[in-house]
Amino acid sequence: MKLAGPRAAAYFAKPDPTHSGLLIYGADAMRVALRRQEVVKAIVGETGEEEMRFTRISAADLRKEPALVLDGLKSQGFFPGPRAVLVEDAGDGLAPTLETALSEWQTGDAMLIVTAGQLNARSKLRKVFESTQTTVAIGIYNDPPSKEEISATLTKAGLTNISGEAMTDLQNLGRELDPGDFTQTMEKLSLYKYGDDTAVSSDDVEICAPATSDAGIDDVIHIIAEAKSGEVGPVLKRLFGQGINPTTLCISATRHFRILHAAASHADGPDVALSRARPPVFGARKDRMVRQARNWGSPKLEKALDVLMETDLSLRSSRPLPDAALVERAFIRLAMMARGRN
Repeated sequence: MKLAGPRAAAYFAKPDPTHSGLLIYGADAMRVALRRQEVVKAIVGETGEEEMRFTRISAADLRKEPALVLDGLKSQGFFPGPRAVLVEDAGDGLAPTLETALSEWQTGDAMLIVTAGQLNARSKLRKVFESTQTTVAIGIYNDPPSKEEISATLTKAGLTNISGEAMTDLQNLGRELDPGDFTQTMEKLSLYKYGDDTAVSSDDVEICAPATSDAGIDDVIHIIAEAKSGEVGPVLKRLFGQGINPTTLCISATRHFRILHAAASHADGPDVALSRARPPVFGARKDRMVRQARNWGSPKLEKALDVLMETDLSLRSSRPLPDAALVERAFIRLAMMARGRN
């Protein structure tokens, strides 16, 4: 049979012990691997591999020796408990072998778990697992984790007190990060809040979110957006000394000011606009950018974008211009504009 949505998520967390097989397929290998890891743990527990209750078979090995999968399903280990056999990276060519093995499955045998890449609706492998009530096929798609999935993951980690704002931030973060990074962020958040009974806040999410390589660049952009013209020179000197390209700084500043312009021009106000921004803006950084958008206003931000566009064109021209000096001049000019001086 085929499962999807909440039923699929529930099955990964608690697979039916009376079922003989499970097929997990999808284009994103990381998403498939995470679900495979979850279901294997649910079947054999933390010590299943150490106790030899878990057998891993590659598709290449199975093609050479088809009897491996049936031997794995039937073999008994020294330790009691549920067993599982994993066949990785299977394709339609292995459908007959797996179908034969499943046809000989009996109560007490290991559960067969098969992972595969993207499979279309006519796939022979999908048909094997979708055609009976004792086998399950679940497709994994590139959808961001739902609020329910995030809540379930946090609950497993012992976090049940989540503020509404923090949950929104986590949902936004889930849309931007790949599954592995998002899972690590959730684990980091659970460790960060260990022994702390207060609600998870936006600031907690921001602290635990992956650090970006643009942290130093953000420093100078916030400086110019907050009219601190006297600090522009020293910070730029440090960034140039680190090898940051002037063009990279100009592009990053342009991106920041475009977000501010969209926020300042939004009908529902900058707070709502930044909540819907991509990538997500949350926590203290969001509060900071809301203040910047309100202080600048839409007309002045349009002038700032004109300055940045002019600087970008100069940086890309064939004329022998001092790139670092051009960017420093533009940034100081922007910082002065923020104080009402053009």
